[in-house]
Amino acid sequence: MTDKIDFKKTLDAYQAKRGEFRVVDVPDRRYLMVDGHGDPNSSPAFTDAIESLYPVAYKLKFASKRELGRDYVVPPLEGLWWADDMDSFTVTRDKSRWDWTLLLMVPDWIEDELFAAAVEQTRASRPARLDDVRLEVLSEGRCLQTLHVGSFDDEAEVLDRLHHEVVPSHGMRLSGKHHEIYLSDFRKVAPAKQRTILRQPVAASA
Repeated sequence: MTDKIDFKKTLDAYQAKRGEFRVVDVPDRRYLMVDGHGDPNSSPAFTDAIESLYPVAYKLKFASKRELGRDYVVPPLEGLWWADDMDSFTVTRDKSRWDWTLLLMVPDWIEDELFAAAVEQTRASRPARLDDVRLEVLSEGRCLQTLHVGSFDDEAEVLDRLHHEVVPSHGMRLSGKHHEIYLSDFRKVAPAKQRTILRQPVAASA
């Protein structure tokens, strides 16, 4: 049995500092995913997505330890966020217009068959959105990211700077969906102390 891997400590893409915007080349990673739309504070689909992702993630973890002899810490919850008008993130903060995909990363040694078995084993607990959970590769490539400490509603100023100052100053443009990595459990940690990596995929300006 190998030591338990904590990807939050071992993967460079999970490292960020407050007040520092860092260029990161993110390799392709596989994630459990569930899609949704609307205000995460009031949408039942958002809560249902979380309650469907985690049981599958833990079934995979235990199967990996039991069958493959490879144990790991389930990585932090992540989310992709977008809207037809991205000003709804930085100006109006109109959460009713947001689309999202919630994510939990899985190690690259997890095969499709193990995922399918984990889904079937989870059916007994009858999570509301189990059939919406999928295993898919996320390709982001070059990104800019920083650490935000504080409530989600205080992200607007950081995102506005990222989108309109930092990205252009690097000779880049936005090229993918806004990505958040929740290093704190927002169900348990006070908003002022929440730690969230804010990531933006970028490409060279034309």
